[in-house]
Amino acid sequence: MDAALRRHRIAVIPGDGIGRETTPEGLRVLEAAGRRHGFELACTSYDWSCDRHTTSGAMMPEDGLDQLRGSDAIFLGAVGWPGVPDHVSLWGLLIPIRRGFDQYANVRPCRLLPGVRTPLAGRTPAEIDFVVVRENTEGEYSSVGGRMFPGTPHEFVSQQSIFTRRGCDRIIRYAFELASRRPRRKLTSATKSNGITFTMPYWDERFAEAAKSYPGIETDQFHIDILTAHFVQHPDWFDVVVGSNLFGDILSDLGPAVAGSIGVAASANINPEREFPSMFEPVHGSAPDIAGKGVANPIGQIWSGALMLEHLGEAEAAAAVLRAIEALLTEGGPRTRDLGGQAGTRAVGGAIAAAVARGRGGAGLRCRATHRPRRLGAVRAPRVRVGVPNPAGRDLRGPRGAMVWQVIRPPVRPGPLPRSPGRRRRGARATLCRGPAATGRQGRRRRLRTPARERPAG
Repeated sequence: MDAALRRHRIAVIPGDGIGRETTPEGLRVLEAAGRRHGFELACTSYDWSCDRHTTSGAMMPEDGLDQLRGSDAIFLGAVGWPGVPDHVSLWGLLIPIRRGFDQYANVRPCRLLPGVRTPLAGRTPAEIDFVVVRENTEGEYSSVGGRMFPGTPHEFVSQQSIFTRRGCDRIIRYAFELASRRPRRKLTSATKSNGITFTMPYWDERFAEAAKSYPGIETDQFHIDILTAHFVQHPDWFDVVVGSNLFGDILSDLGPAVAGSIGVAASANINPEREFPSMFEPVHGSAPDIAGKGVANPIGQIWSGALMLEHLGEAEAAAAVLRAIEALLTEGGPRTRDLGGQAGTRAVGGAIAAAVARGRGGAGLRCRATHRPRRLGAVRAPRVRVGVPNPAGRDLRGPRGAMVWQVIRPPVRPGPLPRSPGRRRRGARATLCRGPAATGRQGRRRRLRTPARERPAG
């Protein structure tokens, strides 16, 4: 192997639902970028999901964070499945990773990509291009609270919001630094200090104090209720928007909807000090209504991969991936149904990967807008040539720019979660999260309806 070849260790968690379909497409594009730009991704896959919770009682093992700690980044698909309550799946996997690795900056770009139709009449890509920065580890999403006198007329519940000086200052300063690197150099704060009488006035104080250190950044602030209205009526007002955990969560789902589709929205959970690995995931949820049909939009996953490459120092490759996405949307490439097309997940992912591999924008992206339904049970991973795999994940050798895989797949007993049956693809060299449900007879093909809006993961 080339001694100068850069290697990045990536923990891959496909998760649930369409995450198992979009993750392989994201990896396919990243592999193409690696071969084109001279780096290698050494990927380790983990089957942590609602399936695992059903069979073992936990979304991930007790030493899960220790297993991830040595990675340079985490690439996540989606979390959540019917039969496992959302608060169980989120607090069993996503929240422990975000907090355990101090990923306090959740960054979600909201951009109208060329060729995507926005629900806002007359708006152009130049008018919808902003970033929502969300505090990711404290605020309203705390675990402080409880329930008393359950089942009686006196029953009550409480949950406390936690706003620390350290937590407020570091996320606000992160947002100021981001705004200073963008052309408009503007930062908006989301607040509700007219109704929330302690935490929000404190947030406003810390924002005003931080602004003194950034005199070249234009600032403003809005209460969250009118701010959501301005997102719809005046998206061109905004450049970088910073908010607490709850407000940032709301705004970062509204922003992609304004930009045309939540299926294209990307997200990064950043530990800016790089003491721990950061995590990259699409904004969309697991979308059980379309899972296994091969129609999910992989662009959000692929764009999240571009954010990961940028974080890893592969800025040129990240820009190439984003250019390929834009080229696909503007030059008549395949589109999934949420963007008005008929293409499947694999067709879109393959077209973007091919454009990245060519390194020539999007020439030749036109293809038949068809899809083949995917089997949820067996998710295909890129073909690779691996040297001698070993449990420690050391000395895994592969060709220049290829992905090197170590698949961690503990035994899984059959569970009650509904899954579309399927068999391992013929000729595939590696699979992600292949369990007992990966065998069986495929049901009859049905006429597919337009998929419902994908549910955000939170």
